[in-house]
Amino acid sequence: MNTITIKDKTFQVSMPEAQIKWRVKELAQQISKDMEGRNPLFLAVLNGSFIFAADLMREMTIPCEISFVKLASYQGTTSTGKVHEVIGINEDLSGRTVIILEDIVETGQTIKQMIESLGTRNPQSVHICTLFFKPERLQTDLHLDYVAFQIPNDFILGYGLDYDQQGRGLKDLYTLVE
Repeated sequence: MNTITIKDKTFQVSMPEAQIKWRVKELAQQISKDMEGRNPLFLAVLNGSFIFAADLMREMTIPCEISFVKLASYQGTTSTGKVHEVIGINEDLSGRTVIILEDIVETGQTIKQMIESLGTRNPQSVHICTLFFKPERLQTDLHLDYVAFQIPNDFILGYGLDYDQQGRGLKDLYTLVE
């Protein structure tokens, strides 16, 4: 299935699942090496990162923990520019190594707000890991520690990413066909 239609939009496969999973495994190996001797807490940003987070966790080779935070800034195919925290963080972050897991970083506003919020909880360090990064959309000074793929400014879905809550379960990555 190279082309699909969801609601009123047509999408075409742009990255197969095997390529994504290979890169996620590589990322897990790098994080495991970098975080050796620590017990990092991964904070996965829902809804989009749940598949990425699950696949990454299964590839980790060091002790680690995971929790979830739900933030929302999208309606349809565009960001509203406002981030809403829907489900908060219950863990004690004092002295912890925290790794934020994002499905995609575009403007950086969501991550920036999350880092500011985490800073009040006294973590030892905060790192950012994203599956996809659109460098040409970045609007804030942000250091991304782990980036699986840099991609162009196209609208994508699949592998956890959605269009109006549809398409998250697609195994491959799809790009909007104009």
